[in-house]
Amino acid sequence: MNHYEIVAEALRYIRANARQQPDLEEIAAHACMSPFHFQRVFTEWAGVSPKKFLQFLTLRHAKTTLAQAASLEAAAGSSGLSGTSRLHDLFLQIEGITPGDYKKQGAELQLNYSTGRCQFGDYIVASTSKGISHLHFYQDGQQALQELRDLWPKANLVPQQDVLHQQVQQFFSNHFAPQAQKLPLHLRGTPFQLKVWEALLRIPEGRLASYATLAQKIGHQKASRAVGTAIGSNPIAFLIPCHRVIKSVGGIGEYRWGSERKMAMIGWEAAAQQQATAADISYRELPLFQGKV
Repeated sequence: MNHYEIVAEALRYIRANARQQPDLEEIAAHACMSPFHFQRVFTEWAGVSPKKFLQFLTLRHAKTTLAQAASLEAAAGSSGLSGTSRLHDLFLQIEGITPGDYKKQGAELQLNYSTGRCQFGDYIVASTSKGISHLHFYQDGQQALQELRDLWPKANLVPQQDVLHQQVQQFFSNHFAPQAQKLPLHLRGTPFQLKVWEALLRIPEGRLASYATLAQKIGHQKASRAVGTAIGSNPIAFLIPCHRVIKSVGGIGEYRWGSERKMAMIGWEAAAQQQATAADISYRELPLFQGKV
C-alpha cells in the first residue's frame, strides 16, 4: 500500500477502536510499520499526530455524551478514559475549559451584547463581568447573534451596551490613545491558543509579522500551521490583532472576517501610525517656551 492507503486504513482503525484508546505502537503494528516511521507518515498526511487524532475523536464522543445529561464519570467511561481526571485534562488541552464548564455551556453566566459600526463595518460585541469575550464583524445581524448563542447556548444573553462596549467604540475611534490599550478581555482557549493570542498582542501597531515568525516567538518554530489555526480561532477581532499576521512568501493570508477587511485594517493602522509619528516629531521640534504667563 502507498502512504495514502496506509493512513486511510489507520484512520479507520482508530475510529473503530477509539473507546479502547489504542496507543501508537498498536496502531503502527496494524499498519505494519515501525512506530517512528508510522508517526511521521501519518502526521504528514493527516496534518496531526495519531495521538492528537484519537484525542479529537475521544473529545467529540465525550461532548456528545455530556450533552445528553450524562455525568462526568459516565462520559469518561464511555469514551474509553480511565477516569474524570483524564477527561478533565483532555478538555483543558483541546477546549481550554473543564468538562464541568462545558456541560454548563454558560449556564448562570450573563453575557451583555450590542452591535456597532466602525470604519471596518458592522460588528457585534459581547462581554461578561470580567471583560470583552466576543467581537465579530458580520454581514447578517441575525446570523451573528445566532453564532453568539451557539457559542454560549445556556448563557443569559442580555441586549445591553455596557461601559466595555462604549470603550470598544472609543478604541475604534482612536486606538492609539493610552486608555484604549487597557480593555479587559475574558478569553476562553487552550494554553496554546492563549499563548498565540498573547503573542499577537505584542505586535506593534502599524507592524506586520509572518506565521513563521510568530511560531518562533512562542517557541514552536515548526508549528506555523498550528499557529495559523489558533489565529483563525481568535474570538476578538481587531483588539487581538490577528490581522497583523501575513504570509512570509508573499500574499496577505487568510482572515476570518474577509481578506478585504484585513487589507483595510493594515492600511488604516499604517496611516494612523505615520500620522502619530509625524505629530510626535513636530511636537519635539517646537522650541520650549520659557517666559512667564
